[in-house]
Amino acid sequence: MKLCHFDAFSGISGDMTVGALADAGADQASIIEVLESLGTGATYEFVEVKRLAIAAIKFRVTVTDASRHRHLPAIVKMIEASVAPERAKARAISAFEHLARAEASVHRIPIEKVHFHEVGAADSIADIVGACVALELLGVDEITCSPINVGSGIVETEHGTLPIPAPATARLLFDKPIYTRGPSLELTTPTGAALASSLASRFGALPAMTVVASGYGAGDHDFREHANVFRVLIGEPLSADGKEAA
Repeated sequence: MKLCHFDAFSGISGDMTVGALADAGADQASIIEVLESLGTGATYEFVEVKRLAIAAIKFRVTVTDASRHRHLPAIVKMIEASVAPERAKARAISAFEHLARAEASVHRIPIEKVHFHEVGAADSIADIVGACVALELLGVDEITCSPINVGSGIVETEHGTLPIPAPATARLLFDKPIYTRGPSLELTTPTGAALASSLASRFGALPAMTVVASGYGAGDHDFREHANVFRVLIGEPLSADGKEAA
């Protein structure tokens, strides 16, 4: 069984997750092929960068129509019609369902009436689908996650100025270990929180494992406090006696 540990010491976002998994070995051309089948009209690229001297991959999405908003059923149809592997489709749909439930709770509306704003744009669809496709390309069966650094301060959104973590992010991370450290910025986005909360089987310290690959996905900023990267560690889980789990 292949295990992937999400190390969110500088938070987690969708694009950072895609970048980290690509850096760990997920084929970039295959990810882009699936994303192009979504039909959003966006373009995609992977760029090698450094964050505090750590080499990382920055995943970039260029959107031609950023004003278009979508509801959950439309997003589900897009994912189902894509050429993504079936498990990747199921994981991506689960992440969007988690996101929709969080938004519905925050706005006190039925889930079918949730109108995705930033998170429904083509870049967020690409981030979630891209991450799930990358996990499939790497053969990952189980995901675990560290406690999540959410950042602090305020963030500007289509709903106005909001505290960090943003309401949807906070709702997605109910019962999950979170903390704040570093610069006063949003380090964990709703898209990243949706991926972590929907995919991770458990949260906590690094599980016993034999690491065979690692990858770093870059955030937008370069901090003095710590490298602004999201790390994945991939390998085989170990049992309590240090042997590979069956």
